[in-house]
Amino acid sequence: MRNLFRMRVRRAVGAMGRLALRTGLLGVAFLMLLVLAFRVVPPPATPYIVSESWRLGGVDREWVALDDVAPVMARAVVAAEDANFCRHWGFDVDAIRAAIRGGGARGASTISQQTAKNVFLWQGRSWLRKALEVPFTLAIEAAWPKRRILEVYLNVAEFDRGVFGVQAAARRYHGVDAGALTAVQAARLAAILPDPKGRDAGAPSRFVRDRAASIRDGAATIRADGRARCFQD
Repeated sequence: MRNLFRMRVRRAVGAMGRLALRTGLLGVAFLMLLVLAFRVVPPPATPYIVSESWRLGGVDREWVALDDVAPVMARAVVAAEDANFCRHWGFDVDAIRAAIRGGGARGASTISQQTAKNVFLWQGRSWLRKALEVPFTLAIEAAWPKRRILEVYLNVAEFDRGVFGVQAAARRYHGVDAGALTAVQAARLAAILPDPKGRDAGAPSRFVRDRAASIRDGAATIRADGRARCFQD
């Protein structure tokens, strides 16, 4: 009787293990299909956008193609967040080393990593989320061209409380469409990205103005030295 009970337990555990494995594989397959689909289809939302929409009773967001975004806006964001965007495969090793030497993670996260996190994962600094960020980053780098990664990033990034994407941000702060942004306006929008709820692009503080000026110079630099070539002709 005891042996029969043990055999049944082993069978049950084995069946549960196989079910968990199948479920996990189906989940991975579904997420990889999403990665492929989002190469051409705009992500309808992200986990964070959904949670903020529930919390706030709605968000301001409108998808805009990269072709309809002022080129200087794309360069400003890359200059501000990931100047070597065109040169890495998802992870900026030099930035990671510099962050480790500096004792923090600021500046180590690439646009590819931020896009993977924003579209497929949740906010926060847990080790689990950081671990999951790696395969998603590699997946979008393999499946999407750099222009697509930047396009998606610009459309899901948070620019203010309940304001997502460059089109909504351009209208909220400057009263224009994303395609009509000037170099100064674009740089100010890029300057608030690390802290969109604590900074204001419409009434910028001295810090934001100084950072925007630096970003404007950086945008001109990456255009001149070719580091904007992967997303702009």
